[in-house]
Amino acid sequence: MAMPMVAPRYTIADLEQFPDDGNRYELLGGVLLVTPMAEYSHQAVLGRIHEALVESLRPGGTALILSPGAIQIGNDTQLEPDLLVIPKPMRGVAKWREIREWWLAVEVTGPSSRIYDRDFKTGAYLMAGVREVWRVDLRERTVYVSRPGGQRDEPHREQLTWSPPGSTAPLSLDLAALFDC
Repeated sequence: MAMPMVAPRYTIADLEQFPDDGNRYELLGGVLLVTPMAEYSHQAVLGRIHEALVESLRPGGTALILSPGAIQIGNDTQLEPDLLVIPKPMRGVAKWREIREWWLAVEVTGPSSRIYDRDFKTGAYLMAGVREVWRVDLRERTVYVSRPGGQRDEPHREQLTWSPPGSTAPLSLDLAALFDC
């Protein structure tokens, strides 16, 4: 009789013991997700998104743009989007676990992270309460937008507009320029 294979389960505390070897270690319900260091095109596109967000959010100063950021839920889920936008926290917030409002999570999807980002992480971000998720697909040169209670993976190939909470002027991204690496 064959014995079923049991996958190990990890906690956020276990992650602290993992090596600093350039890989990204994340947990989703105790299941370990590992992706290698990002390549040049990933970082170039992520840098452009970061610059656009800084420019857009600077006037009000109501948000923080973190890259990478962390979303911790319970003891067995820690996801690290490539970029995370949160409202400027109150003084004294010192731990990822204390943050409970996330405006935007961005994942730049390359060959090594495509399945995790598309099939697992987008849904997990929405279930955690992230207001909007962008999955930036380098191969397809498309940004897929997902929102809670709305359409999931809505494709944007030319232009992407985002209105952060309390903003008077939305951010508009020219996607041809974004992917021009």
